[in-house]
Amino acid sequence: MYFDPDPLGNAMFTIVPILIIGVFIFIIIKGAAEWGSNNNAPKLTVPAKVVAKRTSTSGGTHHSSDNMHSTTTTSYYVTFQFESEDRSEFSLSGSKYGMLAEGDTGMLTFQGTRYLGFERVSDLFNEKELNS
Repeated sequence: MYFDPDPLGNAMFTIVPILIIGVFIFIIIKGAAEWGSNNNAPKLTVPAKVVAKRTSTSGGTHHSSDNMHSTTTTSYYVTFQFESEDRSEFSLSGSKYGMLAEGDTGMLTFQGTRYLGFERVSDLFNEKELNS
């Protein structure tokens, strides 16, 4: 008769890979759903103001037998405020992020959660307030 001295250890070799694969499948499905939702959303161009910018850096150092490799990834985010005072944050490329400054006003074009562009217009909100 066979006796397994470590049944929990053998279960871990089954459960952990299944959980990891499940997380990857969830991430893929979530990304595909957001992509589809953005494609079905209308493209909107609305007056907006850049109210905040932030970055998020992730990564780490990897060691190999003969050297050390460091990899980092920086994500760029910009928050826009609309005339209704609602706000939305969009992920941008580094080059587009660098072209914007807090306080910029203009016409924001987006589709769902997807940033499409921003055309700067000086004092867009102030001009509208003065004409009211």
